[in-house]
Amino acid sequence: MADFDVIVIGSGPGGYVAAIRAAQLGLKTAVIERDEIGGVCLNWGCIPTKSLLRNAEVVTLFKHAADYGISAENVRFDFSVAIDRSRRVVTKHVKGIELLFRKNKVALIKGTAKLLGNGRIAVEGGQELSASSIILATGARARSLPMLPINGTSVVTSREALAMKEMPASVAIVGGGPTGCEFASIYSSYGAQVTIVEILPHLLPNEDAEVSEALERAFREQGISCLTKTKVSGARVGNGVQLSLEAADGKQELTVDRVFVSVGIQGNTENIGLGTAGVAVERGFIQVDDLMRTSAPNVYAIGDVTGKLALAHVASAQGVGVVERIAGRQAPPVDYRLMPRAVYCTPQVASWGMTEAEAKQAGQGIKVGKVPMAAVSKATILGESAGFAKVVANAETGEILGAHLVGPEVTELLGELSMTRALEGTVHELGTTVHAHPTLSEMLKEAALAANGEAINI
Repeated sequence: MADFDVIVIGSGPGGYVAAIRAAQLGLKTAVIERDEIGGVCLNWGCIPTKSLLRNAEVVTLFKHAADYGISAENVRFDFSVAIDRSRRVVTKHVKGIELLFRKNKVALIKGTAKLLGNGRIAVEGGQELSASSIILATGARARSLPMLPINGTSVVTSREALAMKEMPASVAIVGGGPTGCEFASIYSSYGAQVTIVEILPHLLPNEDAEVSEALERAFREQGISCLTKTKVSGARVGNGVQLSLEAADGKQELTVDRVFVSVGIQGNTENIGLGTAGVAVERGFIQVDDLMRTSAPNVYAIGDVTGKLALAHVASAQGVGVVERIAGRQAPPVDYRLMPRAVYCTPQVASWGMTEAEAKQAGQGIKVGKVPMAAVSKATILGESAGFAKVVANAETGEILGAHLVGPEVTELLGELSMTRALEGTVHELGTTVHAHPTLSEMLKEAALAANGEAINI
C-alpha cells in the first residue's frame, strides 16, 4: 500500500490549500516543501508586496494631510521599517499555515522531492515515499532578459526588491504588468523617480483598454513616466544602469539607480524527475488537461507551474478541484474566463470576464454601462474620485459578460460580481439590488443600471 493517498509537492497557495482540503476529505496527505512554507506568494510575492502597498497608501495620505486640515512637521518615511513590517506579516501567516497543517493532520516533509515514477517520490536525504495520487505545485519564478541579467543589486526582480531596505532615487521598471504597476506605486510614493517601460501599447495589456488608459493618466499625474510601445535593446551596468530604449519615434538612453525586471514567469520544472515520471513539459510549463491531469497517470499539476492563469486564487481553485475529484466527488474544471483579477497599485484595478473588445470579437451583441467614480459619494469622501466602473452585458438577456473597474479599493468589489455571475444574475438584478449608501459598491449598481439606460446619478 502507498504511504499516502495524496502527496503534494510545494506548499504555495495551490499546494497548501489542496493538501488541507484533501485531509478534510479523509485522504492521508503529505506536503513536501524544499524552501519556505507558503511558497513565493506568501513569502516573496503577493503578501509582502501588498503589505508594502499599504505602507505606500499611508505615505500618500500623509502627503495630502493638508487636504484634511492636518499639518505635520518633520515627517520622515523610513522604507526599511516598511520592509520589516512586511516580513512580520509574512511570518504571521506562515505560522498560520503550519497550524492548519497540524490541525488537519497534514504531514509536512522538508526537502527537495524528485519523482521516480509509478507513484514513488525520493526526498533528499534518502527518504522514499509513495502515493496513490501526486499533485505538483512547484510554482514559478521571475523571468529575466538576456541583456539584463539579474545581479541582485542594481538589476532585480520582485524577489530581491522585497528584501532591499534602501529606496533608490530612480528606478526603471521593465514590464507594465500587475507586478510592475504595483511596484511603481510603492517606489513613487516613497519619492523615487519611476519610469515604466512596456513593449505593448498599454500598461496592463490584458485589461480593458479604457482601464489601462485611465491607469496611465493616473500614473502620469503622480509623476510616473509610462513609456509604452518601447523595448529595451541594451543595457550597461556600472554606477547605476544605462538602458538603451527603442520606440517608434526613435531611440533614447535612460540612466537609473535600479532596474526592476517584471517580464513574466517560468515554471519550476527542473530537477524534479518529470522526464522519469513521464510528465510532459512544453515551453517550461507542465502540460495539463482541463482537469489538471498531466501525461502521467495519477499525477496532477496546479498553479503557476502549469502556465495557466498565474494567480494565487486560481491555484487554490485548481487544487480544490483536483482533490475533490480524487476523493470521488464531482468538481467542474476551472473556468479561467470567470476568474477575478486584481491589481493593487494606486488606483487599484479590478476585472472579471470579457473586455468590451473581446465581447465584440466573440460576436456578442452587447450593451455597456459605465459610471465615473466621481458619481459615487464615498469616492469623494475618500478624496479619490478618479476612475470608473464598466459593465459589459449581453444586449438581449442582460447576462453580465465582464466588469472592469479602476479606482480606490475596487478589488474589494470583485466578490459581488463573481457571486452575481455564479447565481446567473443580470444587469437588471444587480441594478435593482439595494446597496448601502454611501459605499463604493453603489458604483456597481449604477453601472448595471447604466447598461439599461436607467442610471440615476449620471
